[in-house]
Amino acid sequence: MAKSTPKTGRLVDCRSDRAFIPAPLPPEIDWTSSLLRCLSEADRLVGRLAGEGRSLPNPHLLIRPFVRREAVLSSRIEGTQATLGELLAAEAGAAVERSPDDLREVANYVVALEHGINRLAKLPLSLRLVRELHAKLMKGVRGDVAMPGQFRRTLNWIGPAGCTLADATYVPPPPDRLIGCLGTWEQFLHDRSLPPLVQAAVAHYQFEAIHPFLDGNGRVGRLLITLFLVERGVLPAPLLYLSAFFEATRQEYYDRLNAVRTHAAWGSWIGYFLNGVARMSEDALGRAARINGLLAQWRQAVAGTASEAPARLIDLLAENPFWTTSKAAERLAVAFTTAQRAIAKLVNLHILAPTSQAKRGRVFCARAILDVLEEPARLRPADQ
Repeated sequence: MAKSTPKTGRLVDCRSDRAFIPAPLPPEIDWTSSLLRCLSEADRLVGRLAGEGRSLPNPHLLIRPFVRREAVLSSRIEGTQATLGELLAAEAGAAVERSPDDLREVANYVVALEHGINRLAKLPLSLRLVRELHAKLMKGVRGDVAMPGQFRRTLNWIGPAGCTLADATYVPPPPDRLIGCLGTWEQFLHDRSLPPLVQAAVAHYQFEAIHPFLDGNGRVGRLLITLFLVERGVLPAPLLYLSAFFEATRQEYYDRLNAVRTHAAWGSWIGYFLNGVARMSEDALGRAARINGLLAQWRQAVAGTASEAPARLIDLLAENPFWTTSKAAERLAVAFTTAQRAIAKLVNLHILAPTSQAKRGRVFCARAILDVLEEPARLRPADQ
């Protein structure tokens, strides 16, 4: 097990091994010129994303698929294999071959994030809200045996699959120290001594070091990043997600977290985190612009159509590229035959295409939008 440094915490006796107790926050940070440049770039790009988010004609429509993309990527880090297309198709009523358990895990992430955003109107980020998020996330899935909504009351550890405590690479605080660690972490959430993006990076490290649940710590920790930025007013809505960055740089993510504990490498962790904020802000801006460009092009194509239904249906494609005739009729509040004609119009314009040859309950997809959403994130180093 890697050693710790007094600057970041201490080891305590714990059964046959030694558990790590992270030091209270905030930490000492060496504000190098490189770190300041990373912060400046991240602030600039996330500010631009916030501005674009406020100016979008229907931001709530674009937020929905972005939330689901984050759910898929965050769950993928934990081993779930469901794709964004499968999740969106299943929500539209299509039959998909993916395991229902995988789809449920991803769907739970969506529920947890939306619950958190709604709760922020009445409840600040707190241990209470963290427990609520965990309960939503773990309801009815493989983690259901891991005490949904409750902090662990037993020791847990991190290491290769099936490893014992003696072989663990990391042992977080034991149960009798857990609440104390969480209490100081909660206090830090309301600290105002650091720039918000830096505070989000530091808080994320500390949460993962505490590892308060038997399962789901990574997903809850990633949820909290988005919620923190919304609560602090950095973003007007949940438009920025880092799971794509963490998933694409997974080993570096783990290495940077571990280096904080072993070498007090706060600067390298914060720089990495800020680079993720910058890259994912660029990514979100690019995807939103491309989707809005497609929608504008398609609206122009149906301009002058006698019925408003085709244009209104195009707006819904930003929310989900998959639709059935019955669901479209329900959302548009029109007759089934009106929705049928609207879909036929978009099929003729090659905007929609059927996903199968079945006649009844056929699902149609705007493949161009799905391609934008499913495209892997394009990353570049912070110094390029």
